[in-house]
Amino acid sequence: MNIKILDTTLRDGEQTPGVSLTSLEKLRIATKLDEIGVNFIEAGSAITSEGERQSIKDITQQNFNAEILSFSRPLEMDIDYCLECDVDAVNLVVPTSDLHIFDKLKITKEELLAMSNSAVDYCKDHGLTVELSAEDASRTSIDFLKTVYVNAIEHGADRVCLCDTVGILTPESSFEMFKQLKEDIDVPISCHCHNDFGLAVANTFAALKGGASEFHSTINGIGERAGNTSFEECVVGIYKLFPQFSTDIKIHEIYTISKLVARLTGVYIQPNKAIVGENAFAHESGIHSDGIIKNAATYESITPELVGRKRRFVIGKHMGTHGLDVRLKELGVNVSKNQLKKICDNIKVLADKGKTVTDVDLQAIADNVLEINHKDRIKLNEVTIVSGNKVMPTASVKLTVDGEEVLNAGVGIGPVDAAINAVNSLDIFDDIDFIEYHVDAITGGTDALIDVIIKLQKGDKIISARGTEPDIINASVKAYISGVNRLLSN
Repeated sequence: MNIKILDTTLRDGEQTPGVSLTSLEKLRIATKLDEIGVNFIEAGSAITSEGERQSIKDITQQNFNAEILSFSRPLEMDIDYCLECDVDAVNLVVPTSDLHIFDKLKITKEELLAMSNSAVDYCKDHGLTVELSAEDASRTSIDFLKTVYVNAIEHGADRVCLCDTVGILTPESSFEMFKQLKEDIDVPISCHCHNDFGLAVANTFAALKGGASEFHSTINGIGERAGNTSFEECVVGIYKLFPQFSTDIKIHEIYTISKLVARLTGVYIQPNKAIVGENAFAHESGIHSDGIIKNAATYESITPELVGRKRRFVIGKHMGTHGLDVRLKELGVNVSKNQLKKICDNIKVLADKGKTVTDVDLQAIADNVLEINHKDRIKLNEVTIVSGNKVMPTASVKLTVDGEEVLNAGVGIGPVDAAINAVNSLDIFDDIDFIEYHVDAITGGTDALIDVIIKLQKGDKIISARGTEPDIINASVKAYISGVNRLLSN
């Protein structure tokens, strides 16, 4: 069975506390959603504001393959705003639990049914496709839920959706509810799960097994409270774990859209998140690294390339010589067995002190064992910063590049950004991409030592580097230059 996907990143996902997307950002996400094969895109809630309506209009004007929806309450005013935005369909959300009907709306069940039916009639009279979503359906009696759905279908609803609004379903109860609904409902049934107990993905899988043919999700599982069903986990889970189901998604594009949404929303991905987290395909353990090198299937259920990722071996005290040798070769360093053991022993000493071992640390250790002296092409002589409440942060840097002294300046949104921009304005840095930045205070007090770890990319080469100073700006610039020197030396 082909499972359809309604993506609600632009509506439910944007309800994540602190997230507010511009029209251009919404359009970029919607464009990528359409490109990767999402069937339905909930572009927003037209009733919200004039800016929200403009964002939805910008999306509906693109002639995407995906059906474009707006969220709507069962009110003519809401539906009129949806029509103004020229959407294909509405996600018509009707509260169905006693709690919502009696305490929130303060109406009777009969009045709720009349309101729902009238709204469906109004939508269909104006040419809209209707997906009727029962809000708080998981706390609604199954008999009344069927009544709401059957009424809506009789009035022309095209699809219905069970919303686990507060995330209280379990896989068992989810399966049972959808199984019972499927007995009496003859239109596609969808599920909309929330992750309050960390069960949204499991409940979605159970819903599909129970008879659902569509699910709602958000990229990276963002959303209110603990978030929504994770798009990438469901899509890859269906691909790998449920051969009876399929989707239209281009799976190899999943990591790309995950990073896009993380960057535009500012909701970054926890390292251990399935599929798209930084550590999802990272291996440090010597036993695991050895197995992976011999046959990736030993410790990976899917290949990283499937979702647009790359495998990496993490340098640390658990690393064995096999994984270490692979990483050294990636950095262009070839060693003998005895040299490899010495390097491995030195890494363990450093890691036992609680240090994160970066690629630059690794290369410094390897150079010492191999008795290689690298001459850095770039040296930092001086950094000067001007910053304040009414002053755009400005930095000047004095560098020695290939033996010649260079003075340059830059501005940024903060002093660190300004300093890095000042360095970056030189041609030698043109092909270097700054892809990760992490800061730790490694001692206490206002004079704490700051440990800055960064990740840089040049072409296919990715390298990590460190700078440790009492001053975060100096630490950041030194880490950056250290990493660039290593990239340029390979």
